[in-house]
Amino acid sequence: MNRHHSQQQPPRVQLYAERAFFALERFLHIEAASGMILILAAVAALIWANSPASASYHDLWHIPLTLGLGEHLYTQPLHFWINDALMTVFFLVVGMEIRREIHEGALASMKLAALPLAAAIGGITVPALIYLAINHDPVQSRGWAVPTATDIAFAVGVLALLGRSIPGNVRIFLLALAIIDDISAVLIIALFYSGGLDYAGLMIAIIGILIVLGMQKAGIGTAYAYILPGAILWAGLLKSGAHPTLTGVVLGLMTPVLPARLHDKPLELASRALRELTEHSADKDPNHLIGPLRRLRRAQRELMPPVTRVQMALHPWVAYGIMPLFALANAGVSLEGADVSFGATQSVMFGVTLALVLGKPLGIFATSWTMVRLGWCDLPPDVDWGWITLVSLLAGIGFTMSIFIATLGFNDPGLLSAAKLGVLLASLTATLAGLGWGYLYAKRKRAITASA
Repeated sequence: MNRHHSQQQPPRVQLYAERAFFALERFLHIEAASGMILILAAVAALIWANSPASASYHDLWHIPLTLGLGEHLYTQPLHFWINDALMTVFFLVVGMEIRREIHEGALASMKLAALPLAAAIGGITVPALIYLAINHDPVQSRGWAVPTATDIAFAVGVLALLGRSIPGNVRIFLLALAIIDDISAVLIIALFYSGGLDYAGLMIAIIGILIVLGMQKAGIGTAYAYILPGAILWAGLLKSGAHPTLTGVVLGLMTPVLPARLHDKPLELASRALRELTEHSADKDPNHLIGPLRRLRRAQRELMPPVTRVQMALHPWVAYGIMPLFALANAGVSLEGADVSFGATQSVMFGVTLALVLGKPLGIFATSWTMVRLGWCDLPPDVDWGWITLVSLLAGIGFTMSIFIATLGFNDPGLLSAAKLGVLLASLTATLAGLGWGYLYAKRKRAITASA
């Protein structure tokens, strides 16, 4: 009897392993945790770049890395592969987030999108004007778009640190605002930070898009099949002069938001496949199991829309791999090299910091207040002006997207370092201001609720 019981029960090590993997999976989907990892990567980069081993930091990102097939080889430094290739996956997740919100989220109708859209426009315009008011020189003015972006993951992660006392609609408003910011950032990169278009490259990119559309029409649902046409699109955009990371946004917006149309519903297909597996469970020929298992995998895949399935699969890799690696590779500003006593570098750093810390909140709050005051928009349920203030402060966390635009806007190492330093200072200030205000305002709201 004991022997039979031991055969039925899995080993204790297996139980512990299952619990550990379950805990790890939950941890990987906690937004606050991904924000903390991002901060730690940026701090590590700053310490490393200003330590006695700073030479190794800079040398690491210049190591040449060659990719290709046969005689067709492409060699670029490691920094390029992180900023221009891996960040494509980050933009893919951004594109899919935009696609989902437009289909059924905060951007699904003009009524829902009106206020965050207006707030985002104010949060883009005012920081750009503040930056340009401080930086008149044509070279310095190239950084006008650096303080216009909001880091979705970082801002939402910081909001999550404030706990469950924050109304759900505050998170939705921040998410919608940040997504519109990202749409604007993508358009800005495409229009202002891409070179003159090479039409041969553009044709290659169009071929990649047509292959994707053809595969979708043929009902090919596995994400791995789209790697090759995605690579063709990426190579085409790189050759065309457009920034290749736009590949991610294009593919994200093309990702279907509805499950594939099957002859049978996914649950019915899964039930039939399970019945067949049960019938053949005692069969000694494993080939009889191949068909039911294939149908079961397909049913499992099609239970969720591709845009949701792929985004969930990529989220841990982006949040805990690509974004921290990007921060590690780009946030390492040498304080010795960033001489902010010089007029131009000082103006760039001050312009970016002031535009993010002051311009973002001012633009978002003032535009929101004006739109509501004029009766053109309404505040979301459970969201008052105190929560709008919190969102406005957190929107000043530019970080990933702002640093990315800075790398496109400045060729001069001194100005680039100054811009990055401005982004880091502003993001830190906005984080502390948002946490401080959010904690105090949430405490005040709780006290009012308790006394009512």
